[in-house]
Amino acid sequence: MVSKTLLVSRLIHLILAAATPLSQGFSIVIPGGTGIIGATLSSALAKDGNDVTVLCRNAFLAAAPARVSSDFGWLGQGFLEKHPGIKLRDWDGGDLLDIVGQDWIGWQEDALAKADVVVNLVGGYTQQREMATERIVRESLRVNPTALQITVSPRDDELRMISPGAPTTKVARLKQCEDLVSVNCANFECLRLEANRVEEECDRIKNVIYDRLK
Repeated sequence: MVSKTLLVSRLIHLILAAATPLSQGFSIVIPGGTGIIGATLSSALAKDGNDVTVLCRNAFLAAAPARVSSDFGWLGQGFLEKHPGIKLRDWDGGDLLDIVGQDWIGWQEDALAKADVVVNLVGGYTQQREMATERIVRESLRVNPTALQITVSPRDDELRMISPGAPTTKVARLKQCEDLVSVNCANFECLRLEANRVEEECDRIKNVIYDRLK
């Protein structure tokens, strides 16, 4: 007969196992991951035991204790201390004429070369978005062509509300970015998200990553 003490011990073990996330151990690179979607996604991935590298245009400002400029993304010192599995890395953002980070050289070899997944969260709806996507695709094909490429964009109907003005041009730009990935990369996913469902959509991105890397 199993003792009550042993039964309680087994029950506690099962509860702790269920509450502890499985360690995935993937290397995940997130260009443009300093916004709310990037913060939510990167923290969830880090909690699962993944190594997350956020590519940003100025890692120094992104890691500052307080946000000092609305021109650059920001995660904050407190966020990074809470999630030691997340690190920041300067990159050129696809625009070699507008580099603002101090340590951007070699980001491809440092980040992309060892990545299992690249999740493109580069925002904005200008030509900069296309340039960044092209840069990610080109450099990934050069140093790590088998990495899973995930490009994330808002739905067309929501884009008109998120960013009013020139909707035709912006919708075409999102499609161009998706085409850059789908035409050139063998391993890819192009996702469209609902803007007001951040946590649910980040869970969807995470599930796509784990499903594709099984």
